[in-house]
Amino acid sequence: MLNADLPWLQAPLADALARARSHALLVQGPAGVGQLELAVKLAQSWLCEAAAPAQPACNHCPSCKLFASGTHPDFQLLLPEALDASARESLGLPFEEIETKAGKAKPSREIKVEAVRNLLAFAQATSARGKAKVVVIFPAEALNGVAANSLLKTLEEPSGLLRFALASHDSASLLPTIRSRCQPVPLPLPPRDAALAWLASKGVDGAEGLLDATGGRPQQALEWSQAGLTDAAWQAMPKRVARGEVQALSDLAPPRAIDALQRLCHDLVRRSHGQPGQFFAPASLSSPKRAAPLLAWDAELRRAARHADHPLNASLWIEALVAQARAAMSAAVR
Repeated sequence: MLNADLPWLQAPLADALARARSHALLVQGPAGVGQLELAVKLAQSWLCEAAAPAQPACNHCPSCKLFASGTHPDFQLLLPEALDASARESLGLPFEEIETKAGKAKPSREIKVEAVRNLLAFAQATSARGKAKVVVIFPAEALNGVAANSLLKTLEEPSGLLRFALASHDSASLLPTIRSRCQPVPLPLPPRDAALAWLASKGVDGAEGLLDATGGRPQQALEWSQAGLTDAAWQAMPKRVARGEVQALSDLAPPRAIDALQRLCHDLVRRSHGQPGQFFAPASLSSPKRAAPLLAWDAELRRAARHADHPLNASLWIEALVAQARAAMSAAVR
């Protein structure tokens, strides 16, 4: 079901299975390191009919074969409608646009109460194979307020052998009542050597630079590489933006353009305080003398991020962002 060859998950999986004391686990950590994959591996292990208790799934028993085919009757995965098609395909799930009276609605980024109600109906049914029923929710922070509150009672008092694995890269935004009902499973950044080896196995050129660009998140580095971003283009971006070249960001979707500028701003603020950058190589960055213009720019970027998914005119919006960046970077070096 899940093509997740993430070698750094082996130790966290074994640890989570050994330490699990609750029917609900919350896998939490930075995005791009495999929270969903770990949650799904936990679910498969709980449903496995051959592995010993608290051991990873065997991958060979009838339950594991059903799981691999995406047809296990005692497993349910709850995702937002807006999870993109490629991600759903990698999980063995169909991707369909939602038909409305007005045509095709834009898929929601939230997990809505209707989806939770369907989940509760699944949870109350008897286990088809008699072992357990397992629910994975990702990203858990996508549960809107009504949906989260609808889940609380079942999360606190599950019926039968129901188990939950929630996965989140922003657990602080979850309702405290959700967090308090789950046993935390921290998933940190993977070791750099393991991440680089995995990226190399995927054929990523400039893996070191892209891994740094994503803050050590290998899945995100792979995603950026597959989207056409190279290490050379990433390292050239700061100087191109400083010259006012709109083309430096024109190939990026608005949310990714904002993200790139926020990383650049972050590194320049660090440089203004005599610290090395985190996302860009030293040769790619200028040496700002003043932090104030950069901090003001950072505040503007945070405001712009609220509307990054719905710009009225994406090209004009990117042009304005580059002009703003150029002005801030120029003021910072004076």
